[in-house]
Amino acid sequence: MAVALPTSIDETVSLLAGGQYVADRALATVVFLALRMGRPILLEGEAGVGKTEIAKVLAQTLGRKLIRLQCYEGLDVASAVYEWNYAGQMMAIRLAEAEGAVDRTRLEGDLFSERYLVKRPLLQALAPDPAGAPILLIDELDRTDEAFEAFLLEILSDNQVTIPELGTVKAEQPPIVIVTSNRTREIHDALKRRCLYHWVDYPDTARELAILRAKAPKAPERLSKEIVGFVQAIRSQDLFKVPGVAETLDWAAALVELDALALDPAMVSDTLGVLLKYQDDIQKMQGSAAKVLIDQIKAEASPSRRAG
Repeated sequence: MAVALPTSIDETVSLLAGGQYVADRALATVVFLALRMGRPILLEGEAGVGKTEIAKVLAQTLGRKLIRLQCYEGLDVASAVYEWNYAGQMMAIRLAEAEGAVDRTRLEGDLFSERYLVKRPLLQALAPDPAGAPILLIDELDRTDEAFEAFLLEILSDNQVTIPELGTVKAEQPPIVIVTSNRTREIHDALKRRCLYHWVDYPDTARELAILRAKAPKAPERLSKEIVGFVQAIRSQDLFKVPGVAETLDWAAALVELDALALDPAMVSDTLGVLLKYQDDIQKMQGSAAKVLIDQIKAEASPSRRAG
């Protein structure tokens, strides 16, 4: 069942929280404005900070269909927008020839009708839906090339797609569009101008702890605080790829499975492969390096330190 759009920033914060997404006010403001103004959102940030999750949570909390276009190098119109059912068209031609009465004009009109149109994510997002406009997630746009990015301009500007054989297909209700980028390349200014923009950064300690409490409620409170403290500390290290929120949650889930109540150097070293994804980073943080960080966060959390 579709839910009414939020009427304030505070309602937007509550809406996202209803899907266990802990948003800061700046992000909630951009989401609120995008929903009210009918504008796409371009979310940039490092991998694993929760960009894709925003679209999933909006679909869940607003009761809308989520249509996801996962971008990749070489993505083209046939995969993203539409293609024709060539096998069905060939069969129709052969049947018409077998009947012996081929009206070429009528046959051509029938072959290039919606009956043989295969709708891909972008065209699906323009179709009417009783539950309301869907959430269209264009994920990791930076993986595509500039030619495909230019093709998106018509959809993002006018909520329509032009199909040469059929004409222009325009959405009765514009989809709620979330575009994400890990910034492996710069997105062109022409596309950025059509979107509201927000950089999704790593959360601070308080917000990451709130995220962990919401997403990993089985983790003991002491363990949750130490996990967040360790991850926050490790992000300041000179690593090839520091962990995102997704890795924090994975690590918490792994430690809960191991019945951990608090961090210790041996367990951290054994489970760093859940948190870090490059061997050089893992080697750098194993053993004594892990112990230094654990001692540091435990000292900061000690009663005498807090009293001082």
